[in-house]
Amino acid sequence: MTDDKQILTAREVEAEGLAEWRMLFSTLHARYRTRDFATALRLVDLAGADAEERNHHPDLDLTWGRLDVRLSSHDVGGVTQRDVRLARRISELAAEVGATADTASLQVLELAIDTADREAIKPFWRAVLALKDSSQDDELVDPHGELPTLWFQDTSAHEEPRQRFHVDIRVPPEEAFARVEAALAAGGSLVSDERAPTFWVLADPEGNKACVTTWQGRD
Repeated sequence: MTDDKQILTAREVEAEGLAEWRMLFSTLHARYRTRDFATALRLVDLAGADAEERNHHPDLDLTWGRLDVRLSSHDVGGVTQRDVRLARRISELAAEVGATADTASLQVLELAIDTADREAIKPFWRAVLALKDSSQDDELVDPHGELPTLWFQDTSAHEEPRQRFHVDIRVPPEEAFARVEAALAAGGSLVSDERAPTFWVLADPEGNKACVTTWQGRD
């Protein structure tokens, strides 16, 4: 295995001295603040051109005066020297356009669900949230990078606890019924469709609830 295919640990990444970047889970993150939208867009153009030359591409989220950058090597499922090199170059480009790194506000949300039998409930959550299997057996991830990772925490068997919170997923109305059907086929149960198509209440085999919701019936 070459160095460019070797997954780096968080400690190894930290030793690279990437002052503007932080390792959060299995991805390198940076956030750059700019004086206006045009500057942030300029940084996107520069970073994109460099990434295209390398054939190694970051995930970029652009809003007014801010650019979020995420780096990982998807072919091996972690951060490699390819990401380190691109991170250094993006930091140089950010300096050229006058962008300022904001490491203090970086964070990643991961949801954890306690379960005594993850294989019994994973299919339901894979279906209802349209997630996919991760390289880690105890989690599911969003292939589009929009939803947080869902992590299954091992616990001893217990009776269904009193509900503290549940998951709502908002989908286009034309997709809702198919999502509900997929969740039911994956071992879920229908708790209530009294308010459909505004929302359906579903539960996984251990009683953890999720609502598939749409805008319909709310106006």
